[in-house]
Amino acid sequence: MVGNKYLEPGARSAELYARARAVLPGGNTRTTVFSAPYPAYVASANGATVTDVEGQTRLDFVNNYTALIHGHGHPRILDAVSRQLTLGTAVSFPTETEVRLAEVLVERVDSIERIRFTNSGTEAVMMAVQAARAFTGRGEVARFEGCYHGAYDNAEDVLLPFNQPDAVERTLREHAGELAAVLVDPLPHRPGFIDPIDDFLPRVRSITRELGIVLISDEIISFRLDYAGPQDRYGYQADLTTLGKIIGGGFPVGAFGGRADIMNAFDPSRPGRHLTHGGTFNGNPVTMVAGYEAMAMLTPAEFDRLASLGERVRVGLANIIETRGLSWQVTGQASLFKLHGHPRHLVDYPSSVPTAAEQSAVGEFYMSMLGEGFILTPDLCGAVSTPMTAQNVDDMIAAADRVFATAR
Repeated sequence: MVGNKYLEPGARSAELYARARAVLPGGNTRTTVFSAPYPAYVASANGATVTDVEGQTRLDFVNNYTALIHGHGHPRILDAVSRQLTLGTAVSFPTETEVRLAEVLVERVDSIERIRFTNSGTEAVMMAVQAARAFTGRGEVARFEGCYHGAYDNAEDVLLPFNQPDAVERTLREHAGELAAVLVDPLPHRPGFIDPIDDFLPRVRSITRELGIVLISDEIISFRLDYAGPQDRYGYQADLTTLGKIIGGGFPVGAFGGRADIMNAFDPSRPGRHLTHGGTFNGNPVTMVAGYEAMAMLTPAEFDRLASLGERVRVGLANIIETRGLSWQVTGQASLFKLHGHPRHLVDYPSSVPTAAEQSAVGEFYMSMLGEGFILTPDLCGAVSTPMTAQNVDDMIAAADRVFATAR
């Protein structure tokens, strides 16, 4: 398949976009899924593929921004959700379903002693920050430059440079009396899955522990790195952890958890409790059963298989870049990857920011890959999913080679 039918005159996607603009600002509810002049509209999705309203089917390396680690419509998840739909979708009481998923997550992550569910990663981070403020009695939050932790404003941020431990220590010591928490994404996705340098995260952990600052590990994307998540992979233990995406089995979800003494602020049975956490659909049984099945299928062996596929992507793309003498590079870990339209050494956010020319080249590559039948994010991030095969990966790499061969 070559070309994008959704951009042709009279396309159904164009019609839908015109209708959307009449009722939605900019014609969308998720700015992340917009691409100029308008996006393709999807009719169906199954396994590793997505079919748009023009009838074109593409291999999906976005998987709803890494959330669908088992692809679209996995039979085991669909069966569990179908059974739950006959029993109830949401009730004003707790159910066993949330207990089962909570048990799975507490068992996998050593630093999580207690956990609570939300409906998005944004909510999970908001509640973790509230918990840190309540526990420490301080108000400010430090985060690393260029990292994304949810769609909300936090006016009291202190910015830290990623992979610069000495500078981080100086800033934290300077603001120790005001800082409730440090938010860290262990494999920052917005700068492009930049690897933490050796001992960086353990040192941040050591400094925050010494200064009495709550360390929040934001693993909403990076939890898919390993069976026990990135804390096990990189050798540190956070006070609080935020989760989302893969733990919901394709349904809206978020979670935050960690040390029992911090999480106890939400315990309604304890005297002196001072934080309230509600939510009409928190822990709803449909999401909980889907998440349980999704996590149950993610065995250590399956994580190894996904990591092998991810490495096949990264090596294959890197070989094309080297063979063709291109000024590009590829980053990522385990099942995650990203193409960068420049050769700069990536160590922090400033080193990852593309120039206008680089961004233009990235945009052209994205559209050309869509035309070849492969979906990446507009900034060329991707993730493999369990329905994918080595042949799927090889087909995508071959398509990337064709695009590079004809690119300006």
